[in-house]
Amino acid sequence: MRVVIAGGHGKIALQLEKLLAANGDDAVGIIRNPEQAADLRDVSAEPAVLDLESADVAAVAEVLSGADVAVFAAGAGPGSGTARKETVDRAAAALFAEAAERAGVRRHLQVSAMGLDRADEEGMDETFAVYLRAKAAAEEDLRARDLDWTILRPGRLTDEPGSGAVHLAEDVPAGAVSRQDVAAVLAELVADESITVRRTLELTSGNTPIEEALSRL
Repeated sequence: MRVVIAGGHGKIALQLEKLLAANGDDAVGIIRNPEQAADLRDVSAEPAVLDLESADVAAVAEVLSGADVAVFAAGAGPGSGTARKETVDRAAAALFAEAAERAGVRRHLQVSAMGLDRADEEGMDETFAVYLRAKAAAEEDLRARDLDWTILRPGRLTDEPGSGAVHLAEDVPAGAVSRQDVAAVLAELVADESITVRRTLELTSGNTPIEEALSRL
């Protein structure tokens, strides 16, 4: 399969690209900075240089043309300020989904976050609240589209080695999860054409092997 990943140089995306290559799939990572291209090639992924904050839908659809799966794994990242939460976490996600529709790429995975309903809690950091609202708006946009989407909401992300065991369901208690395990779950979701379509799933570290956790759904 050909899998196009927005946010192709992110920590989750690089691990996903490596897994896809090992499975015999073709991974294409969308990156803004051409200097990152070598890192993608190191994991056997094809770099596509495109700035999702300034590109139009036709340009994104061109990159997606011929793909079997679209994965939105982009994010403005810590320290980026409120403006880029809007332009990346919401607007770029919506642009990517619209481009997938235009390119005829039905299978669509979107990496979101747990706890989106906490944005209005008293004492919430305003920048983080904007981030939560942006992710919620991106989810709402995707659910309204005629795509075979799955929204994956990981818990607090860590750089610990993946255990291969998770807690995956439509509602799980708050917790942490390694980026490596998130990538492994995404790799499994790429191939899924039925169980997880049009479902929003939460993910933390757990005791259930990933393939078993998916089969339990």
